[in-house]
Amino acid sequence: MQAILPLAGKGTRLRPHTHTRPKPLLRVGNRPVLDRVLDLLERAGVEEIIGVMGHLSASIEAHLADHHAGLKFTPVEQRQQLGTADAIRLARDHVEGPVLIVFVDTLFEADLGLIRARPDADGIIWAKEVEDYQRFGVIVQDDEGFMRRIVEKPSEPISRLANIGLYYMRDHELLFEGIDHVMAQPPTLGEYFLTDAFQYMVDHDARILTAEVGEWLDCGKVETLLETNAHLLSNGEHRPPAPGADVEVLGDVSVADGVEFQEAVIGPNVSIGSGSRIVRTRLSNCIVGNHTTLEDCDLRDSLVGDHVEARGLRGTVSLGDHTTVQAD
Repeated sequence: MQAILPLAGKGTRLRPHTHTRPKPLLRVGNRPVLDRVLDLLERAGVEEIIGVMGHLSASIEAHLADHHAGLKFTPVEQRQQLGTADAIRLARDHVEGPVLIVFVDTLFEADLGLIRARPDADGIIWAKEVEDYQRFGVIVQDDEGFMRRIVEKPSEPISRLANIGLYYMRDHELLFEGIDHVMAQPPTLGEYFLTDAFQYMVDHDARILTAEVGEWLDCGKVETLLETNAHLLSNGEHRPPAPGADVEVLGDVSVADGVEFQEAVIGPNVSIGSGSRIVRTRLSNCIVGNHTTLEDCDLRDSLVGDHVEARGLRGTVSLGDHTTVQAD
């Protein structure tokens, strides 16, 4: 099976971190978001990734070669970001049959076994019931659970099933016919939306099943990345410091190998990458990268990149890779 992954986004809501690191390679629980998604896809039988590439694409290709060498990877370049329909259109020449489409800015717990269990469906859209439905595109379904339409940010509660960016399209030919139709129309808010292609499919008698996910965790902003990190740590990914480390641990943390502590206090909800030094520092609800040194800091709700050197900081910070900062 093949999967299309749009990976060209610049991750503007996660700057400055995405100036040097593509958004899918940001870490939660000391693992890149991309790796966590690929674990699920490989278990479902995906053998080839078609990556729609753009911003910092060489970093993603190098990571896949190092960590997922057994997974075939086919890159296609998106030179202009014209929307989600355009991104998927670029993969057309490489799609050989039914295909998964996965947007890698969330983590999810989804039953991909439905692909085989529901051969009556021309496609599947996974969704999550939410309270704040006005923020999302929501899926209106019929009595059998098949999609009737997708409505962006409805003002009334016509549905609470939010579209999460995970799709399987068995009728891939009708999918690309729908994308062609969308691209032939004037753009909406300057973009061409993939969901409009799904609506075209439904309007042409496709049966697209709506399936709920058990879990949906956003990784698209600093605050939600920290929330997802906290969720993972409190649900089995706690990894304490090495025995004898000079650190007080308060709650769930994930400490990679080779981290050095001196008179430190960490937790709850703190991840620290390999080779870092935490000296006379208190951390709460933070993600700290690899080979970073924090001395005499007291940080909360903070995202700190790789190879950072910071001293004397207090409060909340967002420091990209290779930053050096010292408070007066």
